[in-house]
Order: sequence, then C-alpha cells, then structure tokens
Amino acid sequence: MTTITPPAYVVQSEEALDKKYDPQIARKLIAFIHPYRRQAVAALILNAIATFTAISGPYFVKLALDNGIAKSDPTALRSIILLYLFVMLIQWGSNYLRVRIMSRVGQYVLFDVRTKMFEHLQKLSLGFYSRFSVGRAITRVINDVGTLREFVTWAMLAILRDVFGIVGIIIAMLLLDVKLSLLTFAVFPLMVLATLAFRKAARRNYRKVRSAISWVNSVLAENINGVRVVQAFSREKHNYQNFRDYVNRYHLDVSLDAARVASVFAPVADMLGAIATALVVYIGGTAVLGETMTAGVLVAFVLYIDRFFEPVRDLFRRFDTLQSTMAGGERILQLLETPIEVRDEANAGELPVVRGDVRFDHVSFHYSDDPTPVLTDIDLDVRAGETVALVGETGAGKTTFVKLVARFHDPTSGGLRVDGVDLRTVTQSSLRKQMGMVLQDPFLFNGTVKENILFGRLNASDEDVIAAATAVGAHDFIAALKKGYDTSVEEGGVLLSVGQRQLISFARALLADPRILILDEATSSVDTQTEQVIQSALARLLKGRTSFVIAHRLSTITNADRIVVIEGGQIAEQGRHEELLARRGKYFHLYKTGFQE
Repeated sequence: MTTITPPAYVVQSEEALDKKYDPQIARKLIAFIHPYRRQAVAALILNAIATFTAISGPYFVKLALDNGIAKSDPTALRSIILLYLFVMLIQWGSNYLRVRIMSRVGQYVLFDVRTKMFEHLQKLSLGFYSRFSVGRAITRVINDVGTLREFVTWAMLAILRDVFGIVGIIIAMLLLDVKLSLLTFAVFPLMVLATLAFRKAARRNYRKVRSAISWVNSVLAENINGVRVVQAFSREKHNYQNFRDYVNRYHLDVSLDAARVASVFAPVADMLGAIATALVVYIGGTAVLGETMTAGVLVAFVLYIDRFFEPVRDLFRRFDTLQSTMAGGERILQLLETPIEVRDEANAGELPVVRGDVRFDHVSFHYSDDPTPVLTDIDLDVRAGETVALVGETGAGKTTFVKLVARFHDPTSGGLRVDGVDLRTVTQSSLRKQMGMVLQDPFLFNGTVKENILFGRLNASDEDVIAAATAVGAHDFIAALKKGYDTSVEEGGVLLSVGQRQLISFARALLADPRILILDEATSSVDTQTEQVIQSALARLLKGRTSFVIAHRLSTITNADRIVVIEGGQIAEQGRHEELLARRGKYFHLYKTGFQE
C-alpha cells in the first residue's frame, strides 16, 4: 500500500503546536486572568473544598462499616450516612460554583484577548499585512484564543484538582495503613511508565491527526474557492478521486491508528489498578481474618486505590492541553507584541481643516525588513486643488507614493507636509478623516448598498446618499436592485459586478467630501462603457480637491493638472500631457507603448 503523507507545510505547522512549558509565556498568559483574580482565587478555594469532600467519601464508608454495621449501631450508621450526604452536598455545591465561576472567567478572558487582538490588528501598519496572511491572523484570533479559553475554564483547575486529589489520597491512605499504602505505591512506577509510553505514542498520532484535518480543510477551502475553475476544466472527477483516495484516506488511516493506541492504554491502566487492588485485598483480607485490621479500613483502602489512579491518568492527559496552550499562547503574544510601525507621537495634535497643499521634502523610503530603496529623494510641491497623475511601469513606486500621503508608512528620510504641517506631528485619524481613497479592486463590506456608501460619513442623510450616488452615475442601477439602497451586497460585494462595486466606492468617496483624494488605478478594472459613465463623475469628484491619480488609461491622465513620471523610485519628469509628449522622454515612450487607446 502506498504511503500517504500530507504536504510539508501542513506537517510543520502542526508540529509547531507542540511546545514545552515556558514560564515566561505562562506569566504573560496569567496576566490576562489578573483582572479576575478574586474569582480565580474563589474558584481555587472551592476546588480545594470539592477535592477534600470527594476524598472523604471512602472514609465515611469505613466509619459506616466499623462504627455502624460491625457494632450493630443503627443510630451511628444513620448519623454517618446523613453526615456523608451533607458532605456530598457541599461537594456538589462547590463543584457547581467552581465551574460556573471559571466558565465566566474563561468567557471574559476570551472577550478581553480577542478585543485586544482586534484593536492591535486595527493599528498594525500595512507593512505587517504584506508579510502576514489574513488566514493566519484569523487563526490566531479564533483557534488560539479558543485554546486559551479551554485551558482557563477547564484544564487549569483540573490540573490543580488532580494534584490536590493525589496528595490528599496519599495522605488518607497513609493514615489508614502505611503497609498497604507502600504496597499500592509499588505499582505506581509501572503506571507512570505506561502513561509516558502512551503519551508519547498518542502525541505522535495526535499530531498526525491534526495534520490530516488541516490537509482536509486546506483542500476543501481550495476547491470551494476555485469551484469555477474546477468546473470550467471538468476536474470534478479527478479532484474527487484525489480527495477520497489521498486526502480523506490519510485522515481515516491516522484516526484509526490513534484509536488503536487509545484502545490499549485504558486496559493496561485498568490491569495495573486491578493488580494493586488484588494485592491489597489479599494482604488486607489476611489481616482482617487475623483481626489486625478492620473490614472498614480494607474497603476504604480499595476505594482509595480506584480513586488514586484516575487523577494520575488525567494529569498526564492534561499535559497535551498544556502544550497546545503554550503554543497557542506564544502565537497570541507574538501577534500582540508585533511592533506598530506607524505610531502617533505622544504629543501629536489634531490636524485642522486643510486646504490641501502637499509637500514632499526630499522623501526617501524603504521597508523595515528590506533596505532596498522604494522611493529616493522625492521632491514635489502639490498645490491645493491640483490633480496629479502618477504614471510609470509596474513596481516603479507609485502605490508607495500615495501610501506615504495617507501615512500608511512614514518616510525613511525627509519629510511630508500638508499645509506646512509635518504629518508625523498630528494624529493619523485626524489626517485620514480629511482623505478619501478609491482602489483598483473596490472592497465592499457585508451590508446594504446604503451602509457601504455611508462608510465614510455615518451621519449623512438618505438624501445625501442618493445625491452622491446620482452624481457618480450609480443611482440608476442601485434603484433597479431588488430592495434598492437597502439591498444586501453580501461579503465583498459578490452580488454586484466590478463596475457596480467601483461606482459605489466612488459614491462613498464623494459623500465623505475629502480634501485630499487618492485614486489607485480606480478605472482600470471597469469596462469602457462603465468608464464613460464615471469619467463625468470623476470631474465632479476631483473638482476643488487635491488629488493623486494612479492610472494606466489615457483618458484618466490627459485631464490632470500635472503628470509625474516615476521610474525606479524617483521622479523622472513631470508636466502636462502635451508638454511631456513634446519632450519625447520617458512619458512619450510610455504613451507610445501603453497609454494609447
């Protein structure tokens, strides 16, 4: 039979889930519980009470046998039973309150950590998202935080309960009979060895199962996302066979292996417990027959043996949970400790309402993890209300140019000013409230058409929304939708065409009424007919605003007040369309090879 193995990246990602206990990570994770330390301490006390009452059960059996039944004293027997029921009631109440408290603490920790991670993700600069996939970020916020909640809610107190239980049972057994206790403990090393061997095999199989399910999820997501391509090339049968014979078959095989390993451990543990019980019953029974030990002590001891091995087995199982928590916690902390590249200064002020003068003062830029210059010595003065078209070959630095204007990045050297104010001295929010941006691939949020247009100005009226949509030529197609402006566009605007999504993004930008506008190839993804519709809208959108337009179409460029040609991260030339053509320089070459329509 052919050995099936998942891709290396899947195996490596799952192996990374195994991590030993790290005190430094543990301290940082416990800090999330600190706001709820009173509840945690109360749960710890309740845990100790529940464990103590549970341990006392076999002792009450001993009292009932020796002081009630053996002495034929029904009054004593009744009193012992009533006291036992009262203690069990305390145990039930303690367990109920403990679980209730820690469940609430776990949910609040989940809430706090996810809120903090979402806040941090909102603040991280675009450079982070160019290196970190969305899927990985979502896994951190959902899966890893979920692992942390499970540990806080269940595993943490379970480990303490097991430790309390083992210590308490050992003390109780020693108080009952030292000789029988030592006899029982002689089997304990065998139990430890069996548990360690099982844990090693189980962890290996558990890792394979996780790799298998990751592979299943990956292949499922890929096929669902690419279903159009699959159907277009009639790959349904081939993909089905691949999924059945390799992906899903591997998951079945490793799951069966894990089940086989799990099926061995329980009988071995039961056998060791049975051996300990048999030895105790034989030796203890001989002592009872010789009247050197009471029957109550022997029965209580047998009950303690059964209770002794259960927390031992559970404690070893909890180490896998601890490993997953350490790995998930490390990834959570790595994300939360990722530095924010663009920060507001401590004394940053609010940017007042601007006219729109933009000054690039010998600006250079390179990414923090790559010293290769992206922009070099950009010196440019843009007047308020001027429309500047940025042209150049792919990778020349045009998009980075406008990202600096929006302060998604800070210049490596030089300065960028709006109305004479250095952008590093004002808050990012006060700058971006006066800016608008329309991208090549317009993004719409899951909601209605109206909610997406309102995104840039939430307090606008319905009349303002309709006016903005009408101005950019979007009103007619919106009115024709099933529910008009209240039609849901679904996630990413999948129910609309690219041109319709672009028109809505234009309406959103117009409604926001920004002083500085950035159009990043905003018309490159629409058809010629739709472009004709939005060309007139562009004239209104650009009027009176400082605008930076990245475009490849001649119709978008020729009406610009100035054309700036960027080559290799530097300004190669600038001027109006006719002037640059007359120079027969870089722009003339681009025009001849790429801009003619």
